[in-house]
Amino acid sequence: MSASIAKNIEPITEHRANVLYQHGTLALLVPGLLEGTTTMGELLAQGDTGIGTGEGLDGEIIVLDGKAWRVGRTGVVEPVPDDFTMPFATMHRAAFQYQCERADIGLEELNRRIVEANGRANTFFAVIVRGTFSFMKTRAVIKQQAPYPTLEEVADRQAIFLGQDVRGTMLGYFSPVMFHGAAVAGFHEHFLADDHSIGGHVLDAVLERGEIHTQVFDTLVQHLPVDNPEYRNHDFTRDNIADAITKAEGDTAK
Repeated sequence: MSASIAKNIEPITEHRANVLYQHGTLALLVPGLLEGTTTMGELLAQGDTGIGTGEGLDGEIIVLDGKAWRVGRTGVVEPVPDDFTMPFATMHRAAFQYQCERADIGLEELNRRIVEANGRANTFFAVIVRGTFSFMKTRAVIKQQAPYPTLEEVADRQAIFLGQDVRGTMLGYFSPVMFHGAAVAGFHEHFLADDHSIGGHVLDAVLERGEIHTQVFDTLVQHLPVDNPEYRNHDFTRDNIADAITKAEGDTAK
C-alpha cells in the first residue's frame, strides 16, 4: 500500500481543469423539480468527466473519457445520446493526479482516508478509483412520471445491483459541508464496470486493490435552470432540504 501524495496535489489551470461545473442543484430535486433542463451534449461542452441523472431521475449517469453511460432500472449499461435531458449533473475536464494505491478496504474507510490524505475538508475535489472491487453495491432510481413526486417519496423506488470481483472505475466528487444542498456534503460516487456488467450510484463497496487519483478544484461554476418556470417560482423554504438529500443519497435498502 503506497503512501499518499495527496497534500501535494494542487489545482491545474490548464484547459480549465481547476473548474468544477454543476448544472442544477440537489436541492431542486427535493420537491420534485425533475424536468430535464440541460442536455448531455451541452454538458459535454463543459467537460469530459462527470455524473448526473436524467429527467424524472431516469437512471444514473457516468461520463468517462468523454463518453456518457446510463444505468437504468434493468441494470443494463447504455450510451447516452446528446439530446438526453437532465435536471442535475456535475462535470469537469479530467486532469487527475496519482494519489496512492489501496487494498482490502471498505468504502467508508476508503473515503475517510482520501479526505484525511487530502487535508481538504473544505475544498471541492474529484476522485477516480480504478481497480478490482471484491464487492460492489449500486442503485438506479426508477424513472418517475410527471407530476413528479418528492425526492423522499422516490427514495425506496430504486433497483439494487450487486457485483463481486468486478473490475472497473468509481468516480466521485467531494463537496464541503457548507455546500450541502447545492451538492451532497461529502462524497457522491458512481461506478462503471469495465465489462459494463454493473454500474450506477455507489451505495457500498470493498476495494480489493486499486489506484486512486485526485483532482482539486478552486472554482465552482453553478449553472441554474433560470428558464424553467417551476424552478423560478418554487418556495424552497417549505422543503427540508438537508435531511431529504442525506436520506436519498444513503443506502435505504440496508
